[in-house]
Amino acid sequence: MATLSKTLSTNVPGDFFVDSSCIDCGTCRWMAPATFNQQGDYATVYSQPSSPEQTEKALKALICCPTSSIGTLNDHPLRSISNSFPLRIAESVYHCGFHSESTFGATSYLIKRKEGNILVDSPRFSPRLLKSIKALGKVTLLFLTHKDDVGDHRRWAKELQCERILHQGDVTSNLKDIENQPTGSDPIQLGPDLIMLPTPGHTAGSSCLLYANRFLFSGDHVAFSLKRERVIAFNTACWFNWEQQITSMERLLNVEFEYILPGHGSPCSFPKARMRAQVKACVEWMKKNPALPRTSP
Repeated sequence: MATLSKTLSTNVPGDFFVDSSCIDCGTCRWMAPATFNQQGDYATVYSQPSSPEQTEKALKALICCPTSSIGTLNDHPLRSISNSFPLRIAESVYHCGFHSESTFGATSYLIKRKEGNILVDSPRFSPRLLKSIKALGKVTLLFLTHKDDVGDHRRWAKELQCERILHQGDVTSNLKDIENQPTGSDPIQLGPDLIMLPTPGHTAGSSCLLYANRFLFSGDHVAFSLKRERVIAFNTACWFNWEQQITSMERLLNVEFEYILPGHGSPCSFPKARMRAQVKACVEWMKKNPALPRTSP
């Protein structure tokens, strides 16, 4: 929990508050947009929850906060909120919660499928979350979209006894133990309903995972902005090659999907034709806007 003595002055008075340990990862802003927004370099409470639904969303954001920077003055049933994760997003796709500081608060997902469940990127390790994930069935694969969001991958792989996969372009010296390291730029069929799509640009080995021709798990390659209400790419956070990222984005125009489930930012869904139009508009924006100076490694 956050420290009351470190409360930011930008918080409006009331139950919820954010303290100065916040790293502005954006998690709370997309999980509980009615309560949290951005002020300078921090998240802040701009409006106290005014309904049970808003309170529940704010508490879920509190649980997910990677730096425990959100606090409350009143007592709340945090154990039951914690036990609600993974949260169903749609059909057999879940938000794991428990975001990790080592991934700058990136979102991890779980796919439940009869052939074996898939964990996408690494949440913060939690015995409670481990128990809940196991209750949903056997995890056979930990899909790592890129090297920035590997987090507690070793602990999860050991506890779940599953294989890890990361494109070789992102395999650094401390990731050499990852079991599956595919190469090249062609799509890789991982199962009847799973395709690995190499999308270099954000990093050299950045990859997306396409599930059931509907769900695109995109890492940091492409995201969605609630504020702008459109699909976006992060030109302030391109660590490898912006031109190559544009090319990778153009290749997604040949892929059908309805959902984008990003590492950072809100999941979004559109009918396939509208989603393609969103991706096409993002490509055009990228071509007109160069990568900006890097703000983090």
